[in-house]
Amino acid sequence: MSKDYYSILGVDKTASQEDIKKAYKTLAKKYHPDINKDSGAADKFKEASEAAAVLGDPEKRKQYDQFGSAGPGQNFSGFDFRDFAGADVNFDDIFDSLFSGFGFGGQGRGRRRSQGRDLVAEVSISLEEVAKGSTRELHLQRQTSCEKCDGKGGFNFITCDTCKGQGTVRHTRRTPFGMFASTAACSTCQGTGERPEKQCEDCRGEGRIVTRKPIKVKIPAGIEDGMRLHLPGEGEATGRNGEPGDLYVVVRVKEDGRFVREGSDLRIVLPVSFVTACIGGEVEVETFDGKKKVEIPQGTQPNEELRLEGEGLPELRGRHSGDLIVEVQVEIPKKLSKHQTELLKEFQKGDKKKWNLF
Repeated sequence: MSKDYYSILGVDKTASQEDIKKAYKTLAKKYHPDINKDSGAADKFKEASEAAAVLGDPEKRKQYDQFGSAGPGQNFSGFDFRDFAGADVNFDDIFDSLFSGFGFGGQGRGRRRSQGRDLVAEVSISLEEVAKGSTRELHLQRQTSCEKCDGKGGFNFITCDTCKGQGTVRHTRRTPFGMFASTAACSTCQGTGERPEKQCEDCRGEGRIVTRKPIKVKIPAGIEDGMRLHLPGEGEATGRNGEPGDLYVVVRVKEDGRFVREGSDLRIVLPVSFVTACIGGEVEVETFDGKKKVEIPQGTQPNEELRLEGEGLPELRGRHSGDLIVEVQVEIPKKLSKHQTELLKEFQKGDKKKWNLF
């Protein structure tokens, strides 16, 4: 009786080639003998490999679906698993190479330019800088492209002897499914297809040097604490035939002694006298654009809130600004003169007479 390859991989008969590929990668990572030392893991790995070899090939899969067989069976008895993946196994590279050989979409990774290391930096800004925006200059020690040789590592370039100007070299790899060929960037010329006759003295042929070249960072108004700014190409250079990495700047907003941030709104506590709260009046309140006058209505109660529209922080991705919320803190005098005490007593008598009218 033929094996149920779909069941072995844990997929339906309607599974796409990509689904089969993913299922096999999952099982291979789980049962590969170099990773899983349990007894029976090698047999399960070979069984999954056999199923993938059949279902991964459109013609073999079609024959299997019709007749329950895909022709001569796969033989893995003489295979050394360490040829497939050792301790430094990179399954993604291996799978992309071998799957393109028997029908999984036929799209390997191809040759890519190397990319430099990404960097992360942190800046602290004030709340006022959040309100108005800011520009900072960072001086990070990093690998940057050599200016003398323009990042090429040398001068007077000629055809690379190793790759004959192709920029890539061909390698063969033994896998459970046979011998598969793959290409990789030439290590001699780093994939450029050419090498310099004269090496750059400044960078010693690397195409990059360590510097503290300043980086200007524009911090937009309205940014929030913990947000990251992305600066493409401002990371470390990678040398010849490579692209620099990116820089990520984490923004930290320092606390302000006057204002508390509530989204795009600002909150401030405004002390006013007992008399002003009773009879009303005009007082000044701080904003990031200078002092503004605010009207205290007659009879304002403690902790009552007044709102100054548009005097808060700008929205990061909008055209509007938040409000300034003024929380009134009524100051009650701790000591009164004799005259002040008599006046308050008269006020209290009048207040009692008022209530006696009802």
